[in-house]
Amino acid sequence: MRNSLETRLGIFVALALIAALVIVDLVGGLDFFKGGYHVTARFNNISDLKLGDAVKMSGVNIGRVDQIQLTDGKVRVSMRLNQGVIVKTDSTATIRFTGLMGQNFVAVDFGSPNAPGAANGAELTGLEQADLNALMAKLDAAAAGVENLTKSFTGDKIDNLLGPITDFLKQNSQPLSDSISNLKNISGQIASGQGTVGKLIYSNELYDSALATVTNLQDTAAELKATIADAQTILAEAKAGKGTLGKLLTDDTLYNETTGTMTNLHQIMRKINSGQGTVGKLINDQEFYKNAKLSLQKLDKATEGLEDQGPLSVLGTAASSLF
Repeated sequence: MRNSLETRLGIFVALALIAALVIVDLVGGLDFFKGGYHVTARFNNISDLKLGDAVKMSGVNIGRVDQIQLTDGKVRVSMRLNQGVIVKTDSTATIRFTGLMGQNFVAVDFGSPNAPGAANGAELTGLEQADLNALMAKLDAAAAGVENLTKSFTGDKIDNLLGPITDFLKQNSQPLSDSISNLKNISGQIASGQGTVGKLIYSNELYDSALATVTNLQDTAAELKATIADAQTILAEAKAGKGTLGKLLTDDTLYNETTGTMTNLHQIMRKINSGQGTVGKLINDQEFYKNAKLSLQKLDKATEGLEDQGPLSVLGTAASSLF
């Protein structure tokens, strides 16, 4: 019996110790015995953050909140971080919650890759999320507004709103019916391929014509491209002095010959103007003009004499002149 009582007592003490260790671990008491360092952050509102709440980085526990103080109009939160955890000096601390009824925790981001690690006692930039109570108050106000809006739509107001529309429909029921019937007929004709719109939609002629036009334009563009390429080739050959056109453009022989010819022609015209040479004398010598005029006058008289004589006389004169 004695051994049984001692055994029960030992089991009770062991369970008590285990429970105590679990409770201490939950509130962060065991962190005191672990290596690590402290960092702080200041917040305007910590949203029911408590001692022992977790400090996480990308969802991984890296420490716990070990002190909360009011300092200079802000809340100063001290966090003990586990040994080996690297937090950068430009990392930010944000108070978040796991759900509407969940526990709050402090989320620390990685910071910049090139920033140095935070030392013991370093202060991080604190950020707050939107206040849950304020959000709930806004949702409550929005719900109240919706409720008031639904209450405002009473039967009387709905009748006042829809009354003119109902009267308009009653007064113009026949024209509206005719318009709907006409639209139905038009849509039926279009659906059956009748009329201009129907043919444009269902006939393949327009498509074929457009396709042929586009094909012709493509062929024309190809021909123009080939023509331009040929012209470029001709210009390139002409610049290189190839062919007749190239020689005309680049060979100086034609230019020199043309220049010599024009010089000779100029000299000839100058000699003609000055009366030199046969042509110059013919043009400028008055004696030649007088002799030519006198010869024409004699010829004219001779022809008149021949007209007065008969054919036999003319033959006799011609024979006598021969013999």
